[in-house]
Amino acid sequence: MSTTFTQPPQSTVQYPDDDGQPMSDNTLQFKWIVLIKEGLETLFRHDLNVFVAGDLLWYPEERKPKIRQAPDVMVVLGRPKGERGSYKQWEEDGIAPQVVFEVLSPGNRLDEMLRKFRFYEKYGVEEYYIYNPDDGSLLGWRRGDGGLEEIAEMNGHVSQRLGIRFEPGEGPNNLRIIGADGQPFLTHQELMEQAEAERQRAEAERQRAERLAAKLRELGIELD
Repeated sequence: MSTTFTQPPQSTVQYPDDDGQPMSDNTLQFKWIVLIKEGLETLFRHDLNVFVAGDLLWYPEERKPKIRQAPDVMVVLGRPKGERGSYKQWEEDGIAPQVVFEVLSPGNRLDEMLRKFRFYEKYGVEEYYIYNPDDGSLLGWRRGDGGLEEIAEMNGHVSQRLGIRFEPGEGPNNLRIIGADGQPFLTHQELMEQAEAERQRAEAERQRAERLAAKLRELGIELD
């Protein structure tokens, strides 16, 4: 009597959308992650083929779910906007994020940052930026013949991929990022304050025009 052996079906590989790690360790780190991510989304809002994400798991290799990283902010040029639970590179025409940002907090360790650097270098990141809002330091690397090579001077550096300019200020929490449109990245509160200041300026100008019109009418000058 012969027995036919049937191999059991291979289990489906799971790619979790959550690595169990918090997005940020404190409010300052969170502020900068959101500022950079929202600033980039606003800058590329009219380009349907620029995908920007914050704290999204990136899986570079199919069937290897343990190989993954969740950059604080990543930009993928050439991939459509849209919702994703994670970024599975083989489902995205094989395109790796070209630009990655990490915002440091006191909880970051040297060995952790070295692992991230090696991951980004291995899997094709073209520009990598690290900002520490606690002391204001800004580091950057861009891909050269030998891999990711450090950018010697970050003050005034312009990203080749994004067109944004970095202007580190004096002291902590004082970085300015200027978009290719000349507009600085601002928090939602700063944008609201800017809009309110503009509203008040317009209202003051309207009242000034009304007072001038009233004076002219007193002089017998009729306005069209």
